[in-house]
Amino acid sequence: MKPTVVLAEAMLPNRQKLSLRRHDGHYHIRVGGELLMSTTATASEAQMAELAHAAFGAGAGQRVLIGGFGFGFTLRRMLELVGPDVHVQVAELLPQIVEWNRVHLASVNGQLLDDPRVEVLLGDVFAVLGSAAPASYDAVLLDVDNGPEALVDARNERLYADVGLAALSRALKPGGRAVFWSAGTDDRFLRRLKRAGFQAEALWAKAYPQAQVKTHTLFVADWPRRERPHSPE
Repeated sequence: MKPTVVLAEAMLPNRQKLSLRRHDGHYHIRVGGELLMSTTATASEAQMAELAHAAFGAGAGQRVLIGGFGFGFTLRRMLELVGPDVHVQVAELLPQIVEWNRVHLASVNGQLLDDPRVEVLLGDVFAVLGSAAPASYDAVLLDVDNGPEALVDARNERLYADVGLAALSRALKPGGRAVFWSAGTDDRFLRRLKRAGFQAEALWAKAYPQAQVKTHTLFVADWPRRERPHSPE
């Protein structure tokens, strides 16, 4: 049996231990004893980027915000899809995640942090959205914590509450799209998105490309375009 190697550990503000581990060539991040993410289950993370890109398509000058870097598979797919003139901000609350990706995971996606199209923001994506100028982003992708029900930090639930959706709608351009990753479905969150004015749907997504069952949920939320005023006849 191949051993599990603990590569790095850190203590979170809530006193839970965050750890990066390698087993049989793959990497895992755990909070306490619970698996948070791994490099084996990344299909839904790539699908997030595909769904977001489908909304704004080709062109130049688009601005994208990714909340939560993780192992970087959402960023990787986004950079594969967009051109050289797209600006992608990555907001990561935990500096350890950025450090571990640079030090231990450069061969995975850590090197993408230095792509000239990428700007790394160390901090809470909730604060980034709240301080953004109106209509800043063509797309916002939020893979924060475990979805609407937080696992790492209860404060992350603000993103999925009315206050977070208000900040999100303000930061999105008319016609912009937000995509939320969640470990499971949440009908209450879908209803909350619709009440906030989004055109929203929940899509099942595979954890693994070869998976027979779709276990993750992606909430796709489009902010309506403003209607143009009628021209006088």
